[in-house]
Amino acid sequence: MRLQSFFLLPIVLLAGNAQASLPNSPLERLDLARYLGTWFEVARLPNRYQQECVTGTTATYFRDDRGEIVVRNQCTTANGEAISVDGVAREVVAGSGNLAVRFAPRWLAWLPVWADYWVIDLDPDYRWAVVGGPKRKFLWVLAREPQLDAEVFAAIKQRAAARGYAVERLWLADTQRATVEGRVARPPASALDNRDHTHAAGGAD
Repeated sequence: MRLQSFFLLPIVLLAGNAQASLPNSPLERLDLARYLGTWFEVARLPNRYQQECVTGTTATYFRDDRGEIVVRNQCTTANGEAISVDGVAREVVAGSGNLAVRFAPRWLAWLPVWADYWVIDLDPDYRWAVVGGPKRKFLWVLAREPQLDAEVFAAIKQRAAARGYAVERLWLADTQRATVEGRVARPPASALDNRDHTHAAGGAD
């Protein structure tokens, strides 16, 4: 058995090296109309902006009455408080996954305080998406439902690693952690309520 594993090792290494060549770049094509709507955060690289968010994190994208793309991030803190912040998004390259977001107040809208928002991986049916950036400091795995199939999630992680992201540091939402571990978990009711409310306000899957 050990000898067989030894001979298989070069094949595994070659496969890994081939995958390491995946480019870290935004998708060339993204149907923004299909991307709008509510996404559940399945996993993320830890970041200082979400330190208080421990469960029920969602991101909802919809157009306001001026045609701007509103980004509404919501989550629940450790003490059960629901918090929300609104921002705006814009296309850097029309029709692609190269977007930018800003969470500055409207009276500071003239400042160039945009952050890169790259959609780097996407389900053909827009059931899940992966968001990163040029420096690989941020990574989010998003889904239309609170959790992803464990095998699908493993494949997403593998491709993200091949693009140079530190997937070993990924923080998993409680619902996704339960799926990976073979348990059953449901998101807090507030997360589901937020999804229904924002869809009624103009979001679309």
